[in-house]
Amino acid sequence: MRLREKLLGTFLHNTFTRLMHFDLGNLAFLPDASSARPDVLYIHIPFCESLCPFCSFHRVLLKNTDDAREYFESLRQEIRLVAEKGHLPSIVYVGGGTPTVMPDELEKTLELVQSLFPVRQISVETNPNHLNDDVFTHLKAAGVNRLSTGIQSFDDDLLKRMGRYDAYGSGRENIERLLHAQGQFDTVNADMIFNLPGQTEGSLHEDLRILLDEVGVDQVSYYPLMTSSHTAHEMKRSMGIPEPVNEEAYYDLIRSRLDSEYGLSSVWCFSRKQGMVDEYIISDSSYIGAGSGSFSYLDGVMYSNTFSIKRYQQFIREKGSALTAVRSLSRDEQAHYDLVMTLFGGSLDKLEMEHKYDGRFAKLLWRELDLLYALGLITHDAETIKLTRRGQYDWVVLMREFFIGVDNFRDEMRRHVGAELSTLNNKSAASLVDLQQSQASIS
Repeated sequence: MRLREKLLGTFLHNTFTRLMHFDLGNLAFLPDASSARPDVLYIHIPFCESLCPFCSFHRVLLKNTDDAREYFESLRQEIRLVAEKGHLPSIVYVGGGTPTVMPDELEKTLELVQSLFPVRQISVETNPNHLNDDVFTHLKAAGVNRLSTGIQSFDDDLLKRMGRYDAYGSGRENIERLLHAQGQFDTVNADMIFNLPGQTEGSLHEDLRILLDEVGVDQVSYYPLMTSSHTAHEMKRSMGIPEPVNEEAYYDLIRSRLDSEYGLSSVWCFSRKQGMVDEYIISDSSYIGAGSGSFSYLDGVMYSNTFSIKRYQQFIREKGSALTAVRSLSRDEQAHYDLVMTLFGGSLDKLEMEHKYDGRFAKLLWRELDLLYALGLITHDAETIKLTRRGQYDWVVLMREFFIGVDNFRDEMRRHVGAELSTLNNKSAASLVDLQQSQASIS
């Protein structure tokens, strides 16, 4: 292993192992809006028609539409609670799962969002079998202007090994569907994966050729394979083990093919348009999550909603909150978080960060910044810190490890759902108020 990878690995461990240790089983409440109101609302729809072996997100099979409609009703109630707290997000991301499994319920939910908040952009994730006129009609009526489709690959053999061929269509079918979606929304994004088990350089070349020569989508998000401990076992059984040695070479191939027509909006997002942001975590320094398994980050405190869909509905109905995990970040940890997430977008405004941290940003992170300079991962001038070309790949590695940490936390939360109800029912009203006040005191 190269020295740079060893040193970066130490940085990853020190940064992320602390951040993903939450206090579990305490009911928390969303704080009232402060002067630094979050601009982003993330909405989670956990239902899928088929479960892919590599996916670690919070998702369940859609078995009963009546149960799903009850979930959407609880989701809308939580969104109303966000508005009652005075928050006014203007950017909305809807993820899953597959948010478009019930397009009429999604439309109803987004119409509520539009009525409560000054919305200027709505981004929705979907799967290629939903790229049809019926779904588009609902999305347009709801004001959706950005559609992101989980393609992963056009290689039929890989799609079959992922369990996506029968569920979501062949590579050729998905090419035609993407072409049909072009022009229907302001931005159409294709989500792709590199370094899948069994993926070859030739297969990746062909996927890139299709994207450039046949489809020509507005934006491509090319994610490295990311698996939690649980999904790694499932993927090994169904797909095999990826070759880590291929990851950097495949990323370089993607960069060399896409750079001529696309600009970087994050280290793994390539866009023909200026200002497009792939991940809601870098579009604003704080955000609110709604839905089972969603995350919020407000005023230096991370929150997570319960991962039990039934508990989520019960908690929203009876307690007015489904936040069951809390993590208060120290000032030093907040600075680490901002460094990692902001540079994920390629650059960082030094003056803005120094203002946010009262002139102490560089002092809090001098060791880390010196290390990143020494490794050749960043450059800087008086106003900006930027990732170098080498640093862009290493930030792919860094963000992959961050999201794997998030996925492992999801696994932990799923294991804890059984104890949530008894724990929360034993909490007194006074202890809940104390918890909320202690969170509000974090600077």
